[in-house]
Amino acid sequence: MLGAAAALALSVPGSAYAAEGVLVINGQTYEDPSGCYPVDWFPTSVANNTDAIAEVHSGPDCTGQVEWLVYPGETYHTETAQSVFIL
Repeated sequence: MLGAAAALALSVPGSAYAAEGVLVINGQTYEDPSGCYPVDWFPTSVANNTDAIAEVHSGPDCTGQVEWLVYPGETYHTETAQSVFIL
């Protein structure tokens, strides 16, 4: 039982995870990003230089459909996205 408690205690810090690297949205850089970021103008460029996948959403505040997944090292251009989420 003690071993299970120790394993659980070691796995809890993962809940405070942030991506490592830089997310660039329309030239604005976010270091070690986490959460939702607004898209302020169009056309939009999302450059994902992190170790996580960025979700491009059609609605504000990361609502609406996921328009595209931007994998690490990729850049995506759009004229319809309103927000970007990265974990």
